[in-house]
Amino acid sequence: MAQIRRLLPAVFFAASLAGAQQAANPPVALTIYNQDFAVARQYIDLALHAGANEITATDVTSKLEPDSVVLRDATGDHPVHILEQNYDAAVVTQEWLLQKYEGRTIDFQINTLNGPQIVQGKIIRAGFGQNAPPLIEVNGKMQFQLPGTPLFPALTDGLLLKPTLRWQIQAEKPERFTAELSYITGGMDWEVTYNVVAPNNADTTGEEKGDVLGWITIHNQSGTNFPQAKIKLMAGDVAKIQPASPIAMARFAMTQANSVAPQVTQKAFDDFHLYDLGRTVALRDGEMKQVQFLDATNVGMQRSYIYDGASQAQLTYYGNTNQDRNYGLDSGNTKVHIVEEIKNSEANHLGMPLPAGRLRFYRRDTGGQIEFIGESTIDHTPAEDTVKVVTGSAFDVKGSRRQTDFHVDYNGRVLEESFEIKVTNQKAQPVKVGVVEHLYRGANWEITAKSLDYEKRDSRTIEFPVEVPARGESTLTYTVRYTW
Repeated sequence: MAQIRRLLPAVFFAASLAGAQQAANPPVALTIYNQDFAVARQYIDLALHAGANEITATDVTSKLEPDSVVLRDATGDHPVHILEQNYDAAVVTQEWLLQKYEGRTIDFQINTLNGPQIVQGKIIRAGFGQNAPPLIEVNGKMQFQLPGTPLFPALTDGLLLKPTLRWQIQAEKPERFTAELSYITGGMDWEVTYNVVAPNNADTTGEEKGDVLGWITIHNQSGTNFPQAKIKLMAGDVAKIQPASPIAMARFAMTQANSVAPQVTQKAFDDFHLYDLGRTVALRDGEMKQVQFLDATNVGMQRSYIYDGASQAQLTYYGNTNQDRNYGLDSGNTKVHIVEEIKNSEANHLGMPLPAGRLRFYRRDTGGQIEFIGESTIDHTPAEDTVKVVTGSAFDVKGSRRQTDFHVDYNGRVLEESFEIKVTNQKAQPVKVGVVEHLYRGANWEITAKSLDYEKRDSRTIEFPVEVPARGESTLTYTVRYTW
């Protein structure tokens, strides 16, 4: 450390990143997370002299996290001794120039009916970031607005056209090598959309075959263009401390990458999954790029119906038996949900770990046209798991639920409650509806009477399979006893 301090007064040598040399380096590598950040890795040529060197890099983003920067020789043959690092994202803007010329007089252009005219004004206060409007002196009078378009001298010092990283690097001897620059940047994320196309046999309940298309959408709001980038996408909930204020999202330009077959591959990485686009792409600032990563046909999917009559009631279990007769009866829910299930397995022509995203369902009509029939979101789904989503409510299938009996024996600490659930079906085909009931009054319960068998979902939820005939109705009754 003492030797480094003695060399600090040495003359700094600027090492530029020559375009021809940089072109020979591998393209920028981006690993984008679906949490509005990415890891960027690029290569820069270092030509160092003995002593202290000043190195600059301008192909970085405007949302770079400076304390995440790692500059090193990937081979480990050349240690990189960084004395100082500076990051400047203040790319030149009109506001920046007004602040730079505070206290000085510049020209302002005014557009009139007779053409443009030039007036001079002294910038008393630039305003903008100072929580106050600009203050300009024109002809001996001050005004709280710009008199026209400001015209700044062309030879202005300190202009930055791109975000810039600057290092002071200490070298013991002259050497030249390629260094790897890595950093975390905000302003990038990705999301997945799945489009499921089902056949036109919507009138039957059971398995059917359809197509599944998956699209990856990448957003670049980092402030930097990447003409050549190798992109990987990390799926999973990675712990990341978020900034105090969210990054504002602007409007995106949109491009769509068409390919004959999906080229995206995936592999397990740590406790997450890494998806590789498999090719070099251009990713421009402000762009939303889409790449297809999944194209599966003849995928089996199962349609079912669920009626949860108390789903909209405010049900809360506090540990004690609730003895309010009207508790859980005020929802008035008649909607029967449409549930679609898809097994994510190789046998079902899938089997790739599916990132979380939006899943849209389409169905072909009798003429072969596809119509949108609902959408939902899915969480990260490992292989061999089942995707289960609610895509809407059935038009011709309705449910109703009413309490038929209620009795409390305070001395015996027993509460009995009975229900009648009706499901009507106006479709031309019979349907099977799963009737879900929540045993929300207490922890100790027993079904003492029932018109149908049920399946226990968890400690306080049961489901009755109800067969409903075409253009008919079915009635379910049961009694539950709570003790405490």
